[in-house]
Amino acid sequence: MPFGFTNAPASFQNLVNDIFQHCLDIYAVVYMDEIMVFSKSEEEHVTHVPAVPSRLRANNFFSKSSKWLFHVSSVEYLGYVFSSAGLNMDQAKVQQILNWPPPRNLKALQPFLGFAKFYHRFIKNYSKKISSLTSFLKKDCCFFLNEEALSQFHQLKEAFTTAPILSHFNHSLPTIVESDASNYALGAVLSQASDSGKDPIEFDIRKLIPAELNYEIHEQELLGIV
Repeated sequence: MPFGFTNAPASFQNLVNDIFQHCLDIYAVVYMDEIMVFSKSEEEHVTHVPAVPSRLRANNFFSKSSKWLFHVSSVEYLGYVFSSAGLNMDQAKVQQILNWPPPRNLKALQPFLGFAKFYHRFIKNYSKKISSLTSFLKKDCCFFLNEEALSQFHQLKEAFTTAPILSHFNHSLPTIVESDASNYALGAVLSQASDSGKDPIEFDIRKLIPAELNYEIHEQELLGIV
């Protein structure tokens, strides 16, 4: 497929979705030319793995054997590390965040917030941890990295070093949904009860729209539940 066409990525993704439609989200995940095969057991994996190159060959697609990793217990995929323990952040990208210098202007702040947001599902109370930093994104706001904002910048970086591994969802375990509301955002935690306590599945956030900012606190709390 020629490079440069606006619709080329979407067309290619539709094509590979058609090729692997029988196994998508059953034992394979496909994003463009990145393919990950997963199984519940080694016995199943022995069957699942050959099915993928077989489907490629059947549709006149080929891949280099040097690009494949077979029968591994963990794998880096699209910025995440998948393993039997759960979902973790790519430590190389976490290190990039830790090495990020304090932003001196809005242009330097924006890429940091964008990069950090990619992993917000790992950070509890993420919106609260960046409230001072995101206030600089408001129109006509003068950028000045005061003591509070600088403290949040370093606290957010620290949060990435202590973030938990997100567990895989287990249909046999009780599921817990906790919500919270602040003056500017809604937050939620999806977790499951296990012998070790509560295993986090995902942390989520959403900023309040202007109309919701006028809600009473009990209305915002109810909105978080909804």
